[in-house]
Amino acid sequence: MDVLSYMQSLGQAARDASRAMAKASTNKKNHALLAIAQTIEAQRQAIIAANAKDMVAAQKNGLDAALLDRLELNDERIDAMIEGLQQVAALTDPVGEITGLKYLPSGIQVGQMRVPLGVIGIIYESRPNVTIEAASLCLKSGNAAILRGGSEAIEANRVLADCIRSGLASANLPASAVQVVDTTDRAAVGALITMPEFVDVIVPRGGKGLIERISKEAKVPVIKHLDGVCHVYLDEFADKTKAINITINAKTHRNGTCNTLETLLVHEKVAVEFLPELSTALLDLGVELRGCKATQAILSKVKPATEEDWFEEYLGPILAIKIVKNLDEAIAHINHYGSHHTDSIISENYSLSRRFLTEVDSSSVMINASTRFADGFEYGLGAEIGISTDKIHARGPVGLEGLTSQKYVVLGNGEVRK
Repeated sequence: MDVLSYMQSLGQAARDASRAMAKASTNKKNHALLAIAQTIEAQRQAIIAANAKDMVAAQKNGLDAALLDRLELNDERIDAMIEGLQQVAALTDPVGEITGLKYLPSGIQVGQMRVPLGVIGIIYESRPNVTIEAASLCLKSGNAAILRGGSEAIEANRVLADCIRSGLASANLPASAVQVVDTTDRAAVGALITMPEFVDVIVPRGGKGLIERISKEAKVPVIKHLDGVCHVYLDEFADKTKAINITINAKTHRNGTCNTLETLLVHEKVAVEFLPELSTALLDLGVELRGCKATQAILSKVKPATEEDWFEEYLGPILAIKIVKNLDEAIAHINHYGSHHTDSIISENYSLSRRFLTEVDSSSVMINASTRFADGFEYGLGAEIGISTDKIHARGPVGLEGLTSQKYVVLGNGEVRK
């Protein structure tokens, strides 16, 4: 079977399964999620062994350090998969919820009911844990899913797909409710994003090139963020200990994620006090520093920053630093150079912090917290399907509610329009 025919067969099966999933009970969906978790625990060593094969192949193919980090599975990450499934099972099922129900003068009641989107296609690179995150959220929200992981994770994804099928079977749900594309042919992506008859929405998770391509070529709606140029602003009223700890965590906790700090903004009144100690800690952790002229005047071990640096998502151990005059300049910089992903202010001043929350145009805005918290798991969503920086339908980490829509429902008792 050629790739197009294969993908169309997956699409038809997913469309059929979506109708069964839309009416599946919460108990059945939760049963499937917990059964998948149990199967992953039972297959832990098989998953790690399959991932080891992927890692060897990826290293031979010259995959960069950031992608290798995303690809690797260990006991801690498998534990996180299991916990994520359990958390999603414990979440309130949004499907069928009716809100805003009110009587109108005509006698009818009008409200809105939350319903699944239908069939969701997820395209992602490297991270096999996304297979479980995406499957869990699509299942709980009553959707069918077609998951296309990167070719570099094919072995681990095959084992995880078996775990998912086992869980679905245990709950008497259709096996085609979650299908993992079992081909590394890149033509599968092109087919998946151009099947509006089978797919209702696409969620890309990967590098900027992948997301740009999908946004340009897709014939179905896309939930996306293009990149993660995240900022931390150290205000003149920042607590020094918080400023240093949060900056180090936001930059070095993991380099290759979209919520990692890329540009540090520092108020000119605290730059001389904060930057020497902070730069020493970052340099000791292997972070390359690039700074504006004012930063270079304070720090000797900093390279000149160019205009391009302020736009850059490094996804690696590089940090751009800019000294600003005040909050207004910090906000203007973030809104101009940022990607509307995640930005944080470190400040003990309530009024300035509130202004930052209001005026920074990003999908997640924080006070005195690391940008690394911009994640569905950390937000209590159980897991996330991705992060959206768009302003329509879903914004920020997309969890269960973001995978549903609403339809109007009308309750009457024989009323007719006059």
